[in-house]
Amino acid sequence: MAAEHSHLEFDPGFIDDRLRAAWYAALGALLLIGGYATWLRISGGMQSTNLTSTTPWGAWVAFYIYFVGLSAGAFLVSTLANVFGVAGLHRIDRDALFAAIVSMVVALLFVWTDLGRMDRMYHPFLWRQITSALAWEVHAYVAYILVLTTELYFSMRYDLARVAEHGSGLRARLSGLLTLGRRQTTDASRQTDRTWLKRAGIVGIPLAIFMVHGGTGVLFAVSKARPYWNSGLFPVIFIVSAVLSGTALVILLYVLRTRLFDGDAVDPDLLDRLAKLLATFVVVDVALTAIEALVSIVSFHPHVVETWHVIAFGEMSWSFWWFMVGLGWVFPLVMLSKRSWRRTPG
Repeated sequence: MAAEHSHLEFDPGFIDDRLRAAWYAALGALLLIGGYATWLRISGGMQSTNLTSTTPWGAWVAFYIYFVGLSAGAFLVSTLANVFGVAGLHRIDRDALFAAIVSMVVALLFVWTDLGRMDRMYHPFLWRQITSALAWEVHAYVAYILVLTTELYFSMRYDLARVAEHGSGLRARLSGLLTLGRRQTTDASRQTDRTWLKRAGIVGIPLAIFMVHGGTGVLFAVSKARPYWNSGLFPVIFIVSAVLSGTALVILLYVLRTRLFDGDAVDPDLLDRLAKLLATFVVVDVALTAIEALVSIVSFHPHVVETWHVIAFGEMSWSFWWFMVGLGWVFPLVMLSKRSWRRTPG
């Protein structure tokens, strides 16, 4: 029992007090800045954004798309352990699920801020339009968050029950509440958790691929007025990019948590396995984007060719070459090409 007690005693914060202080100071500053910006948005309306009918979408929509991709990608990485049973990846499944939930909530906050009438956010649930892709997306997001929350519960219930049973104080009481009354710590109860965790993951896979981020890609792909978006391959590129960015996020979270919170050494085998997955997704993303560009340009459709010309040689072409090609493709492939680099976070 003493050994079990000692195993349950841990510090959930940073291993360095200076890092903890710096982290909370940064969070406080960001909250103040964000609160002020939110007040400007609420009091000034959409006029404070400088958006027009010509440029109806700004950074909020861009961040919304980005965080939806992070969420879907992190979730799909978690299914490698929870659904497909890939060896060695169970250490990061909770990190991936938690990151998926947080990223999805952040994405919805961004798109909520972009609404002209923020107080009408509930309207899609009361007045449904079955022919609207966006209306289907709203419902898919809610179902997706429920699936993620269910998975996180079953992945943590056993440990929460142990803390509730052997711990003390507020942590034990809170853990007991989070078990939702299921405080069994037997092997049979743990196997039940794993079974339902896998079932929830199986439900979430098509939801994440076809509705959450694939569906987000469809929102763009059906826009006939935007030839660059109007492609059947566009939603597929969205999905691959999501898995790519989600894998990178999970790697980052694993390294930071291991070093800053646990104080342990990073598992080189796990890092190598995740790095290989990341390199594979980068190659697939490059291939799909190249195919899309090749088909579009060779078709000699004037609007599509003009769009690619603006992307590659226009005023903002530096962002394409430096950020997407350089930092997004070339730099990761170079860093992941050597085995010793893949196994060492730096």
